[in-house]
This record gives sequence, C-alpha cells and structure tokens, in this order.
Amino acid sequence: MRRFVLGWKKLGHERRLRAYIVNYADDLVICCRDKAADALVTMRGMMTKLKLTVNETKTRVCKLPEEKFDFLGYTFGRCYSPKTGRAYLGSTPSKKRVQRVCEAISQETGRNRTLLAQETVITTLNRIMIGWANYFCLGPVSPAYRAVERHARKRLRQWLCAKHKLRGQASKQFSITTLHQVLGLVELTTRTSSLPWAFSESRMREMRLSGSMSENRKQSHAKPD
Repeated sequence: MRRFVLGWKKLGHERRLRAYIVNYADDLVICCRDKAADALVTMRGMMTKLKLTVNETKTRVCKLPEEKFDFLGYTFGRCYSPKTGRAYLGSTPSKKRVQRVCEAISQETGRNRTLLAQETVITTLNRIMIGWANYFCLGPVSPAYRAVERHARKRLRQWLCAKHKLRGQASKQFSITTLHQVLGLVELTTRTSSLPWAFSESRMREMRLSGSMSENRKQSHAKPD
C-alpha cells in the first residue's frame, strides 16, 4: 500500500486529478471534487501493476453530501447540528460498529455467565464500553452512546435477574440510578461534555483564562533565587 500511495504522488495523479489519498493500513479513501471516475480507473490500473487486490464490494464512487460512506469505523456524510439544525459534513460511529459493541455486551451478559460475580461482569462491560468510546469520540457521538447505554442496561438487568433468580419487570428491579450510581455501570453520555470539541467558545475562553490565572499565581508565589 505504501508503494501505491507514493506512486500516486510521484506519477502526478494527485496533482492532475486533484485527488488526495487518506489511508490507514490497507484501507484508503481518495478525496476529490470532480474526476472521481478517472481517479477510480487510475487507481485500479495502478493496483493491477502493483499486483494488489482491490476489494470490489467496498470500492465505489460516493458523492457527498448526497451519499455517505464508511471508513475506519465511522460514517462520513451530512450531519445536522442539534443546536442550530444546520447541515455540515461530519462523521458519526457507523451502525456496524455500534452493533458490534452491542454484540460484545450481549456475549458478556449471557445466561452462561451467571456464575460470575456481578462486579466482574460490570468491570468487563465498563472496559468494553470505555475502550469503544475512547476510539469513537469524534463528531456527534451522543446518539450512538445512548444506544450502547440502553443495550448495556437492558442486558445487565436481564443478567442480574437471571443470576439472582428474580421475577418481574427488570426495569423495576434495577433502576437506571441503581445500575449506574450503585452498581457502577459506566455512563457514556456523561463523557461527551468533557470531549475537546464539545466545549463552547466561551467555555474555552474561561478555561484558558483560569489556566493563565493559575500560572500567574504560581509565579507570584515562587521564591527568588
């Protein structure tokens, strides 16, 4: 893949087609304003000469913002601001990745795991969810976080009822407050307020000012040599 990326620039395709490659390992996206069909033909020709295989099921021309595409677990396309409603090009965790983490949560809360201590199961769920959220922290992630949270609560309730042989409605047996604040299940939606892009401009100014004042106080208390 490195030979392809270097050759794309060296042979002048990037400049001629105004097509720029974004890649990670064997995955890549070619971004261009027009001439997408020409870029696709050129890419296939180079791949053939380099004896590299193109995954045709994942290879297509995608026109933004009318269409969307998945890359590295994110879906790129038109997003809408929850505050203003304005449209913009952005990224969200892909549905496949949300489904995949939910499947992992389901696997850890199966009936074949009821012999485990609840602390062990909750610790495992927290590790899975936090690790997933640490990667998927760009763009409007709140809807995806809420979906994962809901699934984790549902599965944990069912697991707790099965483990303790409880009957009745699981949501009444274990409320949201009990699951998160008493048992310690992580709340992903509370993490969004601490993400760097989530701060408003005024909040960022306050933080910078606070940091500057703190630094000035440290210097004023410093003893002379």
